[in-house]
Amino acid sequence: MREVAFINQNKTKWLEIEQAIYGKTKLSPDDMANLYIQLMNDLSFAQTYYKKSNTTKYLNQLAVTIYQKIYKTKRTDQNRIIYFFKTELPLIAHKNRKTIWFSFILFFIFCGIGVLSSHYDDSFVRLILSDEYVDETMENIRNGDPVAIYQGGSNWGSFLGITINNMRVAALCFITGALAGVFTMYIYMQNAIMIGAFQYMFYREGVLWESVQGIWIHGAMEIFSIVIAAAAGLGIAKTIFFPQTFSRLLSFINGFKENLKIYLSTLPFFFFAGLLEGFVTRYAKAMGPAGCYAIIISTFLIISFYYLIYPHIVYRQQKNAINE
Repeated sequence: MREVAFINQNKTKWLEIEQAIYGKTKLSPDDMANLYIQLMNDLSFAQTYYKKSNTTKYLNQLAVTIYQKIYKTKRTDQNRIIYFFKTELPLIAHKNRKTIWFSFILFFIFCGIGVLSSHYDDSFVRLILSDEYVDETMENIRNGDPVAIYQGGSNWGSFLGITINNMRVAALCFITGALAGVFTMYIYMQNAIMIGAFQYMFYREGVLWESVQGIWIHGAMEIFSIVIAAAAGLGIAKTIFFPQTFSRLLSFINGFKENLKIYLSTLPFFFFAGLLEGFVTRYAKAMGPAGCYAIIISTFLIISFYYLIYPHIVYRQQKNAINE
């Protein structure tokens, strides 16, 4: 059978399954199980004859989702928070992986704009960071401690202040996604350009690596958590512009709920980033380069693995469980 004929023959059933999963259609468990069996037959056929087609990928995703829907009662014997971070969120991240990757790429593009702007315009850093902040940093550099600005204040004061501020920025990136993503892009761009300009300032003064050792101890987890929060905001905007088979309103509602979970998953990372900034960053010089880089690389690997690699592992596990 040609793939087009296969799609035309079954698309009504697949749309019914979509509505049962995401929409307002109410089906009994038996009806859901029956649809699941039919879907698995279609998936098996597609894997045989259209192995690398988008149809097979679509049916795979649909099968994983309905599987979760049918067997969600099995979660009651597992701690809800553990289930959320171990299984539910990774599956959502896998579904939205293109948006997450896009958010990472945007971050590096915007940082690059900050670097280039600072390189070609000496006044750009002061425009972005303010004269007061730049003057204080320059004074610290002359005194031989480029990141002294992160070593002042009390431990708990720094922890609370930084954590609340980071969560505020992330919340703005997420919530403003409901406004078609325009303000999400603006806030995200503003912060990423600022980071690029900030780091170039240290590079120009010849203390880049000293700044990295002090800033990125907490910055690795903090900044890339904002990247994920921005991805959640962009994910909401995506559901507005690309509603697929749903009405735009229903697509927005489903997208908001799904991306809210992505945003909420960043909160523990902001908490730990705040702990690092309040209680560890100030001792960067005492730890030495080896200790600093160990923390930086570890936090990079943790957040990158959790949002970029682990979701694929969980998705494959779910897919294998379905096919067994």
